[in-house]
Amino acid sequence: MSKLKYFFVAGLLRIAGWLSLAGAQRIGKFLGLLMWRLPVKAREVTDINLAICLPELSQAERAAMAKESLVNTGMTMLEVPLMWEWPVEKCLDLVQETEGLELIDEAMADGSGLILLAPHLGNWELAGLFFSSRYKMAALYSPPNMPEFEDYMIRVRGRLGSELVRGDRRGLVRLTSILREGGVAGILPDQSPRGKGNAFAPFFGMEVKTMTLVSKLMQRTGAKVLITYAERLENARGFRIVVRETEPGLDSKDAVAATTALNTSVEHCIRDIPGQYQWEYKRMRHRPEGETNPYNPDKVC
Repeated sequence: MSKLKYFFVAGLLRIAGWLSLAGAQRIGKFLGLLMWRLPVKAREVTDINLAICLPELSQAERAAMAKESLVNTGMTMLEVPLMWEWPVEKCLDLVQETEGLELIDEAMADGSGLILLAPHLGNWELAGLFFSSRYKMAALYSPPNMPEFEDYMIRVRGRLGSELVRGDRRGLVRLTSILREGGVAGILPDQSPRGKGNAFAPFFGMEVKTMTLVSKLMQRTGAKVLITYAERLENARGFRIVVRETEPGLDSKDAVAATTALNTSVEHCIRDIPGQYQWEYKRMRHRPEGETNPYNPDKVC
């Protein structure tokens, strides 16, 4: 049954890969509008997150933001097959504008490795392809729930030589080695991590579990860190790659200080284009002991 499911999903991805960017975004917009109009979990979580993170918005403004976010999430869902199935050159041609690339050259001028943070903002799959076309790069990933899908995912994401590294002990050793060799490591910094090696730090004012991996890698390897996203331009014109500096203190040995700097860096990028953030992700579900899970008020962490 699992293999049958894989062939079905892989077939859908290949069919969706025949679409143009405009076609994919039109279908994605339709799916996003459905999520916004129907009483689905994605809409519920989006509303909760926006109420917590952007309380300065009026109810009408938050409703408009929820709609925009879900529409952009729908577009991202339909753009992923393009990033995985299109020829790499065709994907890279979607990058119409860039900002801040000189920061990468400056950070790596002395041979240091670079940690490139890529939040769930805009089209992070395109950002990964763009940077792997320019640098020796490795990306941290979690294995998919469908084991047969892992090989496919590694193959399509690694078309330009990017190395996908599992987020386990062996993978982290490999990531450390790549950074010490002066390579680039891509990390999604806004996930809600499990297990040990994390700290609670404010994210839009709410204390949430946050990865300490970035600060530990910086301390072990001397790597620099920057943050990036691929902004979706209007009318299917393509994307703009943006690179920004992070907040000072990310390399602090104080776990709370380091994770606070990490979350603040992510916040600043989100505020650039809040409608393109994946607000339907349950980022706040892991809270300090005794605090309430905002997605399930009856559950105390």
